[in-house]
Amino acid sequence: MRTLATLMFLAVFNPLALAERDCEPSHWGPDDQLGSANRVTAESVLAASRLIKTGKTYALGMVVDDQTPAYAPRKFNLQVVQPGQQFGRQAMPNLTYNDDILISWLGIGSQLDGLGHIGDAEGMYYNCHDGREISDLGGLSRLGVHQVPPLVARGVVLDMAGHKGVTHMKAGEYFTVEDVKAVERKQGTPIREGDVVLFHTGWTEAMLEKDPVAWVSGEPGQSEEVASYLAAKGVLAVGADTWGVDVMPPPDPERPFQGHVILLKEHGIYLLETMNTGPLVRDQGFEFLFVLGQARVRGAVQMMINPVAIR
Repeated sequence: MRTLATLMFLAVFNPLALAERDCEPSHWGPDDQLGSANRVTAESVLAASRLIKTGKTYALGMVVDDQTPAYAPRKFNLQVVQPGQQFGRQAMPNLTYNDDILISWLGIGSQLDGLGHIGDAEGMYYNCHDGREISDLGGLSRLGVHQVPPLVARGVVLDMAGHKGVTHMKAGEYFTVEDVKAVERKQGTPIREGDVVLFHTGWTEAMLEKDPVAWVSGEPGQSEEVASYLAAKGVLAVGADTWGVDVMPPPDPERPFQGHVILLKEHGIYLLETMNTGPLVRDQGFEFLFVLGQARVRGAVQMMINPVAIR
């Protein structure tokens, strides 16, 4: 058994040792890398599919280009090229063609945050994965988004802007657990285990084109308590029509993006950022089938996505 003196030595000279010692493995097992995706079953998918009543589809992803503001220092660059066709040459006798080269960060625009994205201050990630062991310049050795199965589930969008009586909430403005419960009751959309929960704040529709610098400099969002509430509900994923889901600037400057830590690191719950929720809210499509199959880039931390909502 380690003595108190030994533990104090480790805390001073190797703080990660105590983090490893205190880490609690996932209830899905010490080898799990999927987190809440384990909640997607054949039975849950069939149940969610029964939500389709009209067949109307909604693209939840936004259009991105080299002008899309992103969390610094992320950048996006697309180049269209014609290989082998310079100066009038033909690559093939019967056709011409374009190809494209993407030089980009993957966390731009509408995106999936995988479980290897956020760890705690000691460098521990979901299910006691040590960031020093899984993180490599060439990709994550564990927790990469290529392992995430298709996410198909009941989706719920909660109109937080409408609840506040505004077209859009302001940067630094957050909603509480009481706010979330009130909207659940008003819309008749109680949050259930395995749900994908999206929050509509109106922020992106109001600010992205009008003032892109202001849009990416702050945002309305969930409080830490809301993240804990959703984790206790056992949801599959949490998203919003904002670039970071959590309120920014945070109420406590020492705890930025703590909702990310609670959901990703502590509970293995995925995050969905910059979701296009406005059309669903305007159609009062508060409950729907959510479908996501992201690009499977081995070892990737995040991925640009375009999930689909079907009513």
